[in-house]
Amino acid sequence: MKKILMVIGLITIMSLVAVGCGKPQMESETTIEEDMMEEEEVMEEEDMMEEEDVMEEEDMMSEEESMKNEGNQAPAFTLMDTNGQTLSLEALKGEKVYVKFWASWCSICLSGMDELDDLSGRSEGYRVITIVSPGYKNEKETEAFKLWYEGLDTENMIVLLDEDGVYAREYGVRAYPTSAYIGSDGVLVKVLPGHVNEATINESFSMIH
Repeated sequence: MKKILMVIGLITIMSLVAVGCGKPQMESETTIEEDMMEEEEVMEEEDMMEEEDVMEEEDMMSEEESMKNEGNQAPAFTLMDTNGQTLSLEALKGEKVYVKFWASWCSICLSGMDELDDLSGRSEGYRVITIVSPGYKNEKETEAFKLWYEGLDTENMIVLLDEDGVYAREYGVRAYPTSAYIGSDGVLVKVLPGHVNEATINESFSMIH
């Protein structure tokens, strides 16, 4: 009887020990599962953040592309004006630029001079400069043109001197007056011959970035 009781006691003790040993193991397995779930959640959040960043970058790129004008870069120039000051197209980078090519013998050019001078003195969201080509297409030579121009009643116009029509050729000027529209990205959007009034110029630049 005593042996039976001893055996039962040993079995009971072994059972208790087994239960005691198994409990921490279950807790350990539960902790590992919880840690894995937390890691998966963190990874999912990081993936979502990366996707959002990529989408934002794509949106920014799309917006930048939509802000670009179609066409080639305008021929760069550095020219001196009638007052001896130098101006380059590079100095106007980031601005929309309206360039009027004209000639002293062009009656249409002279008839629109007052309006162009007035426009040159105001800010309409673009810069206004004019180019005359001494010694090209029957234009006066430089000094003769300067003397003639001094007699005009203009206050705001910038007149750059394109000796021998170097840049007039590059811009494809075939008649006077001719207007060149340059976007803020330096793209030459269009070059059109003929007189245009302020309303037409403003309308054109409203569609140019």
